[in-house]
Amino acid sequence: MSLRVVKGLLLLETAGLLGAILLYRAMDRSQDFRYTMQKRFPSILEVYYKSNEWSGIHGIRENDQMTWLSNKN
Repeated sequence: MSLRVVKGLLLLETAGLLGAILLYRAMDRSQDFRYTMQKRFPSILEVYYKSNEWSGIHGIRENDQMTWLSNKN
């Protein structure tokens, strides 16, 4: 029984990691998707921005904000 629990937890963790990777890739590829995330789940978008800044990729947040502000006007 404990082997089943361990396998289940491993499968669940793998599914969560795969989901996080796919979400990151979707946000990385599409500014429109990031805009949707900003409206629905701003905390997740903040994690995306922070992870890029920690890895040395800067300017994505500022570029998004400039684009979204210019589209409103």
